Amino acid sequence: QVQLVESGGGLVQPGGSLRLSCVASGFTLDYYAIGWFRQAPGKEREGVSVFKSSDGSTYYADSVKGRFTISRDNAKNTVYLQMNSLKPEDTAVYYCAAGPVISGYGGSYYFSGYGMDYWGKGTLVTVSS
Repeated sequence: QVQLVESGGGLVQPGGSLRLSCVASGFTLDYYAIGWFRQAPGKEREGVSVFKSSDGSTYYADSVKGRFTISRDNAKNTVYLQMNSLKPEDTAVYYCAAGPVISGYGGSYYFSGYGMDYWGKGTLVTVSS
C-alpha cells in the first residue's frame, strides 16, 4: 500500500527555519517524481518544490527560490524540504505528493500537481511572531 507521511511542521517566527520530512512506503523513490505542495487558508493549492528522479532535476516556486531546498535520502525512502528565512506568507498546510515518472512529461506536469498520484495528509506550518 502506497503511503506518504509528512512531519516537521509547527510554529516558527519570521526568519526562522523548519525541515519537513516525507517518508514514502509501498514504492521506491527511484522511479517517481516527488515534491511538496502547500495550501494557505482561502487560497488554492500551489506547487512548492518537486524532484524528478529520472534526470535529477528540481523545480521551485519563484516565491521560495533561494530559501527552500528539496533533498532526498534513498536509503530511508524519505524526501525533505529545508525551509529557511520563513515569512508569514509561507503559512500553509504542506503536502507531500508523488507520481510515476512518465517519458515525455516535463517538470511542469508534476509541479502542477496533475502528475501526482499519491498524496500525504499534510503538516501545518505557521510563521508568526
